[in-house]
Amino acid sequence: MKIILGIIMIILGVILGVYVGVWVCFVGGIVDVINEIRAEHLEAVNVGIGLAKIFFAGISGWVSALLLIIPGYGFITWDSL
Repeated sequence: MKIILGIIMIILGVILGVYVGVWVCFVGGIVDVINEIRAEHLEAVNVGIGLAKIFFAGISGWVSALLLIIPGYGFITWDSL
């Protein structure tokens, strides 16, 4: 049962990493920057946050993926005592 749970956690970790890295950070950052540029009053802080989301999309995706992959791998390799 632990092996199945570990495999499920690893698969969910990969899905979570792709979702956070690509959709939330990368695409969301691009949308934030475009919306701010099209706004009537440009706020530099919002543009900066959007650019930061784009720049750190890769590391955000990796960190969020590893939050589930590492425990899932632990479930697979953990020997019963």
